Amino acid sequence: MTADGPYLAIDTATTRVVVAVGGSDGRPAAGAEWRAGYHHGQLLLESVARVLAQAGVGRLDLAGVLVGTGPGAFTGLRVGLATAKALAHALDRPIVGVPTGEALLAAFARTEAVDPGCLALLLPAGPADRVLVRPGEAARLLPGGSEPPLPADAIVLALDLPGRAPDDALARGERAFAGLAGELLRAGGTRLAAGAADDLARLVPEYVTLPRGVRAATGEVRWSHDRPSS
Repeated sequence: MTADGPYLAIDTATTRVVVAVGGSDGRPAAGAEWRAGYHHGQLLLESVARVLAQAGVGRLDLAGVLVGTGPGAFTGLRVGLATAKALAHALDRPIVGVPTGEALLAAFARTEAVDPGCLALLLPAGPADRVLVRPGEAARLLPGGSEPPLPADAIVLALDLPGRAPDDALARGERAFAGLAGELLRAGGTRLAAGAADDLARLVPEYVTLPRGVRAATGEVRWSHDRPSS
């Protein structure tokens, strides 16, 4: 174990789970990705064990745990964050939360060599609403039927929105997702290597949908069904 890895990265913010092991250079030594739908927890620990074995890394060899914090749906994010926290606590390792939306934008900007400031990411927030993510800005809820207020030169990416976003935006979203594991390792690993870990107890995800009756904490994206009536 060194200050620069290896790190375990987990992301369950989208309909596909990402697990990877690597360093802050963003090059996974091993990884797995599968479509979980809304059953993120069924294979997560099993996949963590398999990826660690493929990388030749024991749990005690890990220098830290990195976890995607969304925006995403309640069930998936809760499973991923709870698993990452449990591993960090059990192994007595530092943890860092990496905003999934910003990691996707950074991955696309890196692979496509474009200015991140021109990018915008659309993610689902329930069956009708969407969430807009832009670099350095808080995620913004877009009620169903509304379009994001973007400049004419904005490059739009979309993920998990078939039929609710343009085909070219969906294609760009897939290219961004292909680089998500590397960006989680790069962003989170760089922070851990610099000693900038998160507080295990205070690290929270950014939900876009919550079960009925559950209130979002301060700083989280509001649940779409809590919009004030017009």
